[in-house]
Amino acid sequence: MRLQLLSLVLTLQCVEFTNCQQHASSQHKQITGGNAGCPGGCQTCSDDNGCMTCKPRLFFFMERKGMREIGVCVHACPSSYYGVRSPDINTCQKCKVACDSCFNMNFCTRCSAGYYLHWGRCQISCPEGLFPSDPLRECIPDCAKDCETCMNSSTCARCRVGLYLLSGKCHHVCPEEFETNDQLMECTPPVHCEVGEWGSWSPCSRRERTCGFKRGEETRTREVLQLPSPRGEPCPITSEKRKCVITRKKCPGRQKGGEQKDVTNGGDRESEASWHDQGDREVETQDSGQDHGHAEKKAEDDTETWELVTKNPN
Repeated sequence: MRLQLLSLVLTLQCVEFTNCQQHASSQHKQITGGNAGCPGGCQTCSDDNGCMTCKPRLFFFMERKGMREIGVCVHACPSSYYGVRSPDINTCQKCKVACDSCFNMNFCTRCSAGYYLHWGRCQISCPEGLFPSDPLRECIPDCAKDCETCMNSSTCARCRVGLYLLSGKCHHVCPEEFETNDQLMECTPPVHCEVGEWGSWSPCSRRERTCGFKRGEETRTREVLQLPSPRGEPCPITSEKRKCVITRKKCPGRQKGGEQKDVTNGGDRESEASWHDQGDREVETQDSGQDHGHAEKKAEDDTETWELVTKNPN
């Protein structure tokens, strides 16, 4: 009986030990996983936690994704972190508060907005004799007297009221080749007008019609691409016209009763004469003279005929 109980206990212990080994083995596979299933740069990884260790020379960094943090391996630590190397693992550590980037925990290289760098530390105000530079976020030697803010002691970033900035210097009046920009309070070069290419000529027309005339006008335009500043070169012409001649064609229209008519009236014909050149007017004058001569000759012939009839009624 005792032998049977001992055998049963040994069997149960063996089963429990086997299950523990299997569980440990599966957990180990989930963590180590090998390079094939891990993200780039990972030496070992987990499905739940991402990278666990990194390949040589890479830094381990806990990256936040929503409410979770996932391990990743990076070549350089992100902003506000600095790299720490060790024989076991290289890690990214957080810089001090108000420090956007740092060389190590005690030496900042760039401060957050509202703080100024001085000897590797970020301060709200600068020591006496130094001036806070907002563009650089550093404590620098005092700006020139005309500067409101500056990059350094000899380069202004913004001038005092009433002065204009040009190449880091402040001017009461801008140089001749520049013009004043009162919005930016800067001296800026003048902007010249720019126009595009000419478009195609429009159809020949007259009084917004394309029929009922022989001589008309055609137009083409071009677009203004850049308007000039007050002292810039003005824009050239953007529209031009030229005379054109086409074959006269009747304009469609209807008279009472549905008859077609030519809408070219006498007024159009009279105004069309203004488009004729001098040669045309001379030809018309000669033709008129010839017609007048023919009329006079015909009148003389009619008078002679009347006299003959009067003298010789038979």
